[in-house]
Amino acid sequence: MMRTKLSVAFSAVCLLGLVLTNHAFAAAADGFYDKGNIRGFISLAGDYRNMNSEFKNYINQLLFSYGANTVTDSAGEVTDTVYDAALGRYDHFDDYYMGLHVQFGAQYKQFLTWFDVNFMPTQISEKPADYNTYGYRLYDVSWFAYGLDWMFGWKLFGENAIINLIPAAGFGFNLLNVHFASNYDYPYADGSGWVQLRNRYYSTFASTFNAEVELRLNLDPFSIGGYGGYRVIRYEPITISEDDGGLLGDPDISGDTWFVGVKLTWTFLSDTQRKLRDKL
Repeated sequence: MMRTKLSVAFSAVCLLGLVLTNHAFAAAADGFYDKGNIRGFISLAGDYRNMNSEFKNYINQLLFSYGANTVTDSAGEVTDTVYDAALGRYDHFDDYYMGLHVQFGAQYKQFLTWFDVNFMPTQISEKPADYNTYGYRLYDVSWFAYGLDWMFGWKLFGENAIINLIPAAGFGFNLLNVHFASNYDYPYADGSGWVQLRNRYYSTFASTFNAEVELRLNLDPFSIGGYGGYRVIRYEPITISEDDGGLLGDPDISGDTWFVGVKLTWTFLSDTQRKLRDKL
């Protein structure tokens, strides 16, 4: 159901983007659109992000609820499974983190479109010891995510208002990366064997839908704004083996976050403005 709603939202934003783009090209053909008035911009932003309870529980259960290694006999047959009590000594992750953004885009009159490259500092739970009671090496448990959204916005109070309100929406993708506590063994879903984790990050892909509103103070060419919004994220299971069954986690996991932050924007001169400046 949620995936269907997300697909509908994606389709709506895609349609809006195509309509606006087609309208812009049509306007250009009719002489109403002046390329010389396009202004590029770049923004730097930082925000507080709060995960929903489902995603917080998913991260902590994925990384701390299961940790086991198999015991084999001389013939290589699995005879026992030993669970790692060291997982209980790791600190679990909180439900908030800092989001960082680099944005670049273009503005034409009141319409804006931009790409939002978003990332975050790596969240780390330090290992309680170098080895567990069974002699297996322990690692710091960590996770981080990064992604990109294509955003569309509109200045409600005009192009050059000192105070402006800018609602925006867009779609994109996110990549979640996790590092487990040790080289644990996981059974295949069909029971045909076991796969062992390695000392590396494992990743899963997600589709996203982002909606936000910014209250901006314009001091052209610079501006500063406060913004808030909600980002819908749906993760797929983590692949730990290319073979069938080597998956961790459930499909369609909600990684939704709400956020509030601050944004600093530098808007460049348009070609028309640059020519006028050069004449002075």
